Amino acid sequence: MPTARRLHAPRALRPVFLIPFLLALTAALSLTQLPPAAQAASGRLLQNSTGLYPRAVKLAHSGSANGRILASVVAFEGNNGIGALHESTDDGASFRQVGTVRDPASADGRGLCCATLYELPRSIGNLPAGTLLWANSAGQDTPGRRMSMRVFKSNDIGRTWSYLSTIATAPDEKGLWEPEFSVDASGALVAYYSDETDAGHSQKLVAARTTDGLTWTGHHDTVASTLASDRPGMPVVRKLPNGTYFMSYEICAAAGQYVCVTHYRTSNDGLNWGDPTHLGFRPETADGKYFRHAPNLAWAPQAGNPLGRLVLIGQVMYNKDGSKAAGSGRTVWVNSKGGNGTWTEVPAPVRVDSTTVDHCPNYSSSLLPLGDGSRLLQVATDWDGTVCKPYYATASLPAA
Repeated sequence: MPTARRLHAPRALRPVFLIPFLLALTAALSLTQLPPAAQAASGRLLQNSTGLYPRAVKLAHSGSANGRILASVVAFEGNNGIGALHESTDDGASFRQVGTVRDPASADGRGLCCATLYELPRSIGNLPAGTLLWANSAGQDTPGRRMSMRVFKSNDIGRTWSYLSTIATAPDEKGLWEPEFSVDASGALVAYYSDETDAGHSQKLVAARTTDGLTWTGHHDTVASTLASDRPGMPVVRKLPNGTYFMSYEICAAAGQYVCVTHYRTSNDGLNWGDPTHLGFRPETADGKYFRHAPNLAWAPQAGNPLGRLVLIGQVMYNKDGSKAAGSGRTVWVNSKGGNGTWTEVPAPVRVDSTTVDHCPNYSSSLLPLGDGSRLLQVATDWDGTVCKPYYATASLPAA
């Protein structure tokens, strides 16, 4: 398989590289929504078919629609990769599918990977606050590929979507992966992503910005190791109440105890992250546990704490000695000091039972704090036989 997305050296497990296999398994399946009462061992099914790379947002800038939760997954219609949009109007107790994003660049087996979902908190050019953005990595299964990162918009709460712009197009056959959005301190929209197209780096993290949603400029490195074989990837960014931007990501390198270990960096403005050769810091618990592979991140308010809490998850949790931790697949971490110091383990809403380390179990699980920050919604993927399905659940977020 191609080597563009590695979970360990060598790793080739980006979900979309398994499209021919997945299509053979899912061609006869639809995105039928299960009734809210249908339960699975690790949560409720978001959809009863393949759904990868989950993302969830709670609307806060959409007028009368505020409070609704939208969740997206990468799914399939025949030979076409699509984005499937699901909505909850009961604070995450149940979901139903309300929209589909169809990108022609991902149709006819061209490939679709690692899409993201974002609600604009303010106007960007002619895009009003509340506009929904969905972006994906398109075209990786095309011969002689020139992958692109394409953005679509919705102004009707995810029901219909139209193409907006392209963040970047690969100059060669290498990959562009894992888009993520934030609004920087100047009010511009910033896209963060993983880039394989620089001959001097196996992979690096890049940021670009737009003031109108249409034209992307200022593409620059945010994390780029001096060791060419290092692979920083999967950036996720959250803004703290003090104005600090916090980015989590993995760094995959040579095989060893810390291959694909989670790292973080901070920025004062969301665009500039300092010296890109500084690889950041490794979050750990007080007893030295750490996460490896596919991290994701959320911010939650916390009573009496102006910084609130950061909530972090990784695909696999390890002990200080490199052994797999007992709570792996069923644990999230919280930190009430803006990421400084150690992190505290709390139970995850979704229990992921599969123990394989591939593109499915607990792969970039989405975390969404609810209400006053005392509850957490998680959307996570796990194997059901030979089908990778998305599950969701909510649970209390204990004080830490």
